[in-house]
Parts: sequence; C-alpha cells; structure tokens
Amino acid sequence: MVALDSRELDPVELEILRNQLESVAEEMGQVLIRGAYSPNITERRDCSTALFDADGRMIAQAEHIPVHLGAMPEAVDAVLEHDPEPGDVFVLNDPFTGGTHLPDVTLVSPIAPATDALDGEDGDGSILGYAVSRAHHADVGGMAPGSMPAGARDIHQEGFRIPPVRLVEDGEIDAETESLLLANVRNPGERRADLRAQIAANERAEARIDDLLADHGDRLLAAFDAVIDYSRERVEAELRDLPDGTYRASDAMEGDGVTDDDVPVEVTVTVDGAAVDVDFAGTADQVAGNVNAPLTVAKSAVYFVIRCVTDPEIPPNHGCYEPVSVSAPEGSLLNPDPPAAVVGGNVETSQRVTDVVFAALADAAPERVPAGGQGTMNNVVVGDDDFAYYETVGGGAGANPGSDGLSGVQVGMTNTLNTPVEALEAAYPLRVERYALREDSGGDGRYRGGDGLVRSLEVQTDATVSLLTERRRHAPRGIAGGADAEPGINRIGGERAPSKVTRAVAAGTTVTVETPGGGGHGPAAERPADDSGGSTDSDGGKSETATGRGDGNR
Repeated sequence: MVALDSRELDPVELEILRNQLESVAEEMGQVLIRGAYSPNITERRDCSTALFDADGRMIAQAEHIPVHLGAMPEAVDAVLEHDPEPGDVFVLNDPFTGGTHLPDVTLVSPIAPATDALDGEDGDGSILGYAVSRAHHADVGGMAPGSMPAGARDIHQEGFRIPPVRLVEDGEIDAETESLLLANVRNPGERRADLRAQIAANERAEARIDDLLADHGDRLLAAFDAVIDYSRERVEAELRDLPDGTYRASDAMEGDGVTDDDVPVEVTVTVDGAAVDVDFAGTADQVAGNVNAPLTVAKSAVYFVIRCVTDPEIPPNHGCYEPVSVSAPEGSLLNPDPPAAVVGGNVETSQRVTDVVFAALADAAPERVPAGGQGTMNNVVVGDDDFAYYETVGGGAGANPGSDGLSGVQVGMTNTLNTPVEALEAAYPLRVERYALREDSGGDGRYRGGDGLVRSLEVQTDATVSLLTERRRHAPRGIAGGADAEPGINRIGGERAPSKVTRAVAAGTTVTVETPGGGGHGPAAERPADDSGGSTDSDGGKSETATGRGDGNR
C-alpha cells in the first residue's frame, strides 16, 4: 500500500487528522482505565497508550506517564524483531528488551486495515501501524509483594521477566502463555483482568483506525509522516533559539538500597543549532542495588526535559525525539548490563536524570527552567500474598521564573492521580490516618516552591512494606537565589526509616511519608509584600507537565 506524499495535506486537514489520531490514543486509555480491576490503574491511572506507524515511530500518544511514553519506541522495536502478524498481541516487561521495570507490562498489537478505502486496495493483511498499552501491574512476582523490593541485587529478585512473546495469536489468547504469566504473580485474578483491559484497549485502537481509514483513505497514512515532520520542525525551531554551547551539571542518588553511599549522576548537554546531544559520561558504574536505570529510561527523562524547555503544545510524537541524541557508558548506572536490578531506576533515577538535565540547561534557558521539584516519586508498597497496594505520593513542584510552585502534585517523570482515601480503604486492609499538606516545606524565594504532603497509613494486617524514595538527605534545590526546599522523611512505626527499605510489619503499624517540597526561585527579598503566592493549592493529583493537563483528582 502506497501513501500519498505528506506534503499533499493542507494545514487544516493535517490538524484534523492529528487530533483524530490523538483521540484514538486517548480513547485507548479510557478503555484500559475503565476495564482494569486494580486501583493502581482505575484510580491512579498508572498506564499509558499510544499509536505507532509500521516502522515503529510514535505518531500519537495520550496524556499519560512520561517515563512510559518516552520508552515505548524501544518496546515496539523489540517486537518488530519477532515478525508480528495481524491478530497478534505481544507482551513484554523485560527492561533489557524494550521495557522499563518489571511491573510495567507492555502489550503491542499490529494494526491491519479491514477497509477497502485505500485507493482501491482491500484489507490485504498489511500492517500499517501498532497499538501499544503499558500499565503498572501491582505485582509481577519476585521477593516482595508489589515487586519493588528495596534490597534487590539482581532483576530476578524483582519479579517475572518477560521478553517479547505472543500472548494472542490470530485473535486467540494463548492459554499456555497466559497460564505461565499468571503462575508467577500474586493475585493472578487481578493480573488477568488488567491484561484483558490492555488487550481491549489495543483492540479499540484497531477499530478506530479502521473507521478513520474508511473516512480518509490513504490520506490518513500521509498524515503519519506529516505529523512527525511537523513536530520535528517545530522542536528544531525551538532548539535554534537556545544559545549554542556545552552545559554541565551533576547530582547524586541517595544510595542504591544496598548501601547509603551517594551514587553520582553527571551530564554534559551540547546544544548545536537544531540538535542537542546529552552525554552521561562520568556517571557512576552500575550498582549492586536497584537504582540502575536502562538507557530507555534515561532517554525518557531527557525527552521530557526537552519537551518542557520547548513549546509543550508541540504534538508529542517521534518527531520531537529526532533532534535529540542520548548516550551513557555501557555498564553504568544509566546503561546497566543484565541482570542488574532496575526497579528503582525507573521510578527514582529517572527523576534524578530529569533534575540534572534541567540544571545543565539552566544557563542556556533560564527563563524556561524551574527550581528543583521534589525529585522523587515517593514509592510506597504494602502487601502480602493476597493484596498489593502501590502508590506514588505527590510533593512540591519547583517555583518557576513567573509563579510559585504547585503543592501536593506529581512532578517530573510521573503524572498519576492519587488513590482516593475511600477507594484505598475499600480495596485494601489499610486505614488512612492523615493526608495533608506539609506546610512550609517549599523553598522561599521571589517565587516560592510548592509544599509537600504528609500521608500516614495504618497497616491492619501483617504485611511487607517497601519504600523507594529520594531527596531525604539532599534537598530539592532553589535556583537564581531561591532557597532549597525541605527534604522528605520516612517513618515506620514511628521510627525514622531509610530512603529505601523493605520491612515486615505487624498489624497496627503506621507508615508515614513526609514528601519534599519544591525549591524557590529568586531572592526572597524580591517577593512583593502583598504577594500571597496563590498558586500552591494541593489537589493530590496531576501536575502541570509537558504531557499532563494538571486537572487534579477526579
């Protein structure tokens, strides 16, 4: 099947088709959220959906999770090596073969047209694209409930590792493959339901693409190239506005879950016209614990920062990534060799990569770079053989050059909602004792950083608690003379706990996470006396990011 030249589409038609493609990705997300069983997906919306063309290039995404979406192209590339056929659905979670960390399970489905609207051609079985859904499953096996053990030393301790395999063949679920997957997880009934919701989301994409083909014929295929070209050209124009030069920054992870020693992260960002090269040479070698991050995760974080310092209204697709190159030494923290443990790398090291790349670009684009946000996802996992509760807890966003930072929101590489107290207590043997803003935890400045949150849970049965957090020793940084924020604090049973810990607890134990605030921007002396801030309201939900709407909890 031969598409029209993308240049034959006029701007109005292209805008219509672009919005229709993005609406397909959004509808996929709604099908997944409404069809899943686990609160982690139905309430927190820890999932992402996107469309790709036949070459594995992202053409449209829903406004979901940055760390999911930036790494999705690697998953599609991994599936393409296995000769997918129409009617297949491939499943994978292997961080060394297209995944991010093991709880993020990805389904990739070829899209083949059933319509006869393509210049007289009928549905001949040709693959014109791929539907992709990725969801954080509450448990995928491993040494601790929730599959995020703080002390893991290799990936086998973190859960069941799935290379790209056919879960569905010729439209039928492979019962043996499904049985193998479900035999290696806790609460297999919930896992089955969540997988079926992902399959349904991918099927909805194929149906909607077929509808669009019936309406537009091969002009839809021309739009695939056109939207990518459009986004690339706009990103390149934005990058040309940045001053050419080499910019450097460094930061550190607060231990790896095995030791408390700082783990350095260093970056060199080179801006050269319409291209940006991001090199992590100088970053620490891979570590024994689980804060190693696959290169796909590091790329996701870099792409997110580039999206933030360019116009966030540029349609997110493969074109946004083409002007950006990312490298890290093999065997390093950001490009580890298997069987390195990586579950914390996806959720915590990705945040540090975001922080350090922002810091490097602060000199190049001071008017576009905020102060440091909370710099952590504050991962809380509680479970036993029968349940697994997972939550990322919001905190303070860094102030920016024109306004205060938001309070009690997700920042950086996550974009989830919270789990409402009523839903949490109905689904799990947990009781929320306190959920409130952590007052005055944001950094002072001309514009103040947002405040963090305090969340206390009483565990009502014997269980295992895992905490994967950061910014407990090193505070989120202020910028341009703004003050640093307050670092976070973890407590288990009233006693201070490390930033990364897995511990068995008895019924009645209280787990408290006090999350960091955001850094301030500019000297506090320059803050007008009558300026009350006004922008630090907490909603416990989404933050305003390059891929999010900032629309709060629903």
